[in-house]
Amino acid sequence: MKNSIIENTAMCRSIGLAQLALGKTYPNPMVGSVVMFENQCIGEGFHPKAGQPHAEVFAIRSAVQNVLPQSHIFVTLEPCAHFGKTPPCAVLIMDKKIPEVTIGTRDIHQKVNGKGIKMLEEKGITVHESHFNESCQELNKRFFTYHEKKRPYIILKWAQSADGFIDKNGKPFAISNGLVKQFVHTLRSHEHAIMVGKNTALNDNPSLTTRAVSGRNPTRIILDRKLEIPSHYTIMNDEAETMIINEVKDEVRGNIRFVQVQNIKNLQEVFEQLCSLEIQSVLIEGGNQLLTACIAQGFWDEAIVIKNHHLNLEKGTYAPKIEGTPVAKKAFRDNEVLFYQH
Repeated sequence: MKNSIIENTAMCRSIGLAQLALGKTYPNPMVGSVVMFENQCIGEGFHPKAGQPHAEVFAIRSAVQNVLPQSHIFVTLEPCAHFGKTPPCAVLIMDKKIPEVTIGTRDIHQKVNGKGIKMLEEKGITVHESHFNESCQELNKRFFTYHEKKRPYIILKWAQSADGFIDKNGKPFAISNGLVKQFVHTLRSHEHAIMVGKNTALNDNPSLTTRAVSGRNPTRIILDRKLEIPSHYTIMNDEAETMIINEVKDEVRGNIRFVQVQNIKNLQEVFEQLCSLEIQSVLIEGGNQLLTACIAQGFWDEAIVIKNHHLNLEKGTYAPKIEGTPVAKKAFRDNEVLFYQH
């Protein structure tokens, strides 16, 4: 492709459009698309949620139809070539006689993975692979991790005091401030699922929802080997879909799904089971045993550590230890949030 300015403009816009659906497209990837004609945008769109039309469909629908045969479509992910809940986007592009396509990155899903490119090229359509490949893979890091590693994208999160405790004498204690609470609830809305261990569920009786912000509630996942959490606990209500990973039974009861595993301490088995249930990302919020086990066994992609530098708890449960230097830091009044990547 000759005009890098046009490519930069179109791909940046496509990525921005795709990000509008963060947390809403599971199990599908986020995708954005722009149609250009004579260096002007004449159509754009993004994939809003699974089962809805794909980004290319919205972009093409919004464009001036009679100039599509002289247009160039940009899309963050390789157009699909298979029939699913929606028809293949590659076929739509061919039907509209769009002569040129630029993709951000290839789709590694086994039903696509080069098939969309091949289908287009066999019809004489010019396909470019953009230098935005890395940015487009970062956009869908959850989707790519899920398909490449056969497990969800894993984010660890905890809050700790200045002296390194996550609770006070083993009892829940409010460490982070209201601004951080909003940040955490927004974070929850972006991820497919949220996970805690049995002890955290029993001690904190959390709701694990996004009640502090507008946004979808993630699927709640609890590790409860012997099914010890009482049915009247908040985490068992109907505010969100809930999975109980256990060693006792498989069962579906209302919005609660009991998922049996052989060994709940085998995190690889747990995450493989979640992969089989199409859980693409999971935010793990506690407790210390689960977080520490994930770190020790290498089952994490990001870690978010909230520090209250003005709070000393003196006694309690020590926070997990994580090696390395934060890739970013952000201040929320008297709280500091540290971001790590594995």
